[in-house]
Amino acid sequence: MPEQDVTVGQLLLAEYQTVKDEQKARIGFRDNLLYVTLAVVAAVIAATAQAKQPSMLLALPPVCVVLGWTYLVNDEKISAIGRYVRDDLGPKLAALAPHGSGFTTFGWEAYHRSDTRRRSRKAVQAVIDLTAFCAVPLAALVVFWANGDGGGLMTALSALEALAVAGLGSQVVWYARAA
Repeated sequence: MPEQDVTVGQLLLAEYQTVKDEQKARIGFRDNLLYVTLAVVAAVIAATAQAKQPSMLLALPPVCVVLGWTYLVNDEKISAIGRYVRDDLGPKLAALAPHGSGFTTFGWEAYHRSDTRRRSRKAVQAVIDLTAFCAVPLAALVVFWANGDGGGLMTALSALEALAVAGLGSQVVWYARAA
């Protein structure tokens, strides 16, 4: 079987396809985390109401922190893939085009970022993320604290959970500002 030479362009396009497939998978996974969070919140609230045990609400903060952190990490990787395609892979492919051709690679990667409403969409998304992953578990903690019969250990646990939720909230805001 004759050996076929693989060009640099073919390798770069294969890499592009691979990172875009990863980005697509991460987008689907990230977006489903919001639905999972809503389902978990509804289940915990329903179970808490049925059992009339406000201490069950202490399950929400750790679950929301784990899901929120996973959401945030995936969102950052999705953005990093976009930056890599725009700033590294695209210019390498463009350099392979004949000089003076005016060829730009992967225009969508930059074009969709120029939308005038992008900034407001990012702000709204940050509010949604903060609500789903931080405000809801903090509200659960407030209900637990207002109930007042948690005991010392449960109250200490709830304080640690509040710190974890606040830490996640600061990361959500930090990543939103960086974007």
